[in-house]
Amino acid sequence: MPKSSPAKLAYQKKYNAEPVNIKKREANNAARQAALKAGTAKKGDNTDVAHKVALDNGGRNTKGNTEVALRSVNRGWRKGVSSYKVPNVK
Repeated sequence: MPKSSPAKLAYQKKYNAEPVNIKKREANNAARQAALKAGTAKKGDNTDVAHKVALDNGGRNTKGNTEVALRSVNRGWRKGVSSYKVPNVK
């Protein structure tokens, strides 16, 4: 597998350091920890804690807005889509 170029790594570092993206990552991590504590997800089970209404669309990090989904389903919604947009737009 080819490694990422230095330019791409620099871009990703800058992107991940933006306050908006830090806040989203914290929300995703908190949802994952809550699912682990509740027993709906397990470490190493190849699942994500998906948000029914995406955080980008004003969704919250509540138990009612999260569900455990296969990683391929949660991250694969972009496959075959020519324009990237969050699927559950307001």
